[in-house]
Amino acid sequence: MSETQLENGARLIDFAGPPATARRVAWADNFSVEWIAAGASAEVESRDESLALFLQAPGAVSGVYGRVPIPPRSVAILPPGRHDLRADAGGVAAVIATSRPDLPGADRPRDPRVAPLRPAFRRRRPLAAPEVHALEAIVHPADNPRLRFLQTATISVNLVAYDGPRGRRGLSPHSHAAFEQGTLAVEGDYVHHLRTPWGPDAEAWRDDQHLEAAAGTLLVIPPDLVHTTEGVREGRHVLVDIFAPPRRDFIAKGWMFNVQDYEDEAAGS
Repeated sequence: MSETQLENGARLIDFAGPPATARRVAWADNFSVEWIAAGASAEVESRDESLALFLQAPGAVSGVYGRVPIPPRSVAILPPGRHDLRADAGGVAAVIATSRPDLPGADRPRDPRVAPLRPAFRRRRPLAAPEVHALEAIVHPADNPRLRFLQTATISVNLVAYDGPRGRRGLSPHSHAAFEQGTLAVEGDYVHHLRTPWGPDAEAWRDDQHLEAAAGTLLVIPPDLVHTTEGVREGRHVLVDIFAPPRRDFIAKGWMFNVQDYEDEAAGS
């Protein structure tokens, strides 16, 4: 596992490579991603709900609720607590969480531009066991079949899946003012296009970057950095965009598939 710190503030983490026995965990300010290699297992503890991704091959999650098999191309919402995860030999798994007291690294220096994670959503009926969602069963927005949106109490993800290269006339460069984004590449090859906005201080200007990334990488994008990701070459592309807390703008547009399972504490609902 390696990490590259870019001059524009982004970080690219490559989960591949030695040592094979080490925990492969990447931290952003408000969330972490643990990469579980094919055929491997991991013990996970979280004080909040977490997400387990099995987007290539089946796997299983075990806990006080027993053993729950997870079909391929599925996402499991895990209740707070301890879980044992296993990725089958045919594919990897990943765990996205906002609280991992079982792992070091949460006390890394913060970016002051990133708003701290505060309680915002509460599940209406707490989970007693993992809740499994097949990727194809998550309804996509009517005008964009590439995207599917899912949330927990503290996280939301955009599950992006398509075949072949992404059309270069339909990219979506944008930036975020007060939160970071993680872009996890699960399948396919990509180029992350990154642009630092110009300000009055010309010494702070940076050249655009066009960063090649393969499956098994996580790009952590800081606030204000303009970004868009292009899938290149033929084959299946699967990306997961990660945000903590959940994106209220996506909820307001009616895109969040399971929003009915949560109360918005900030709105007093």
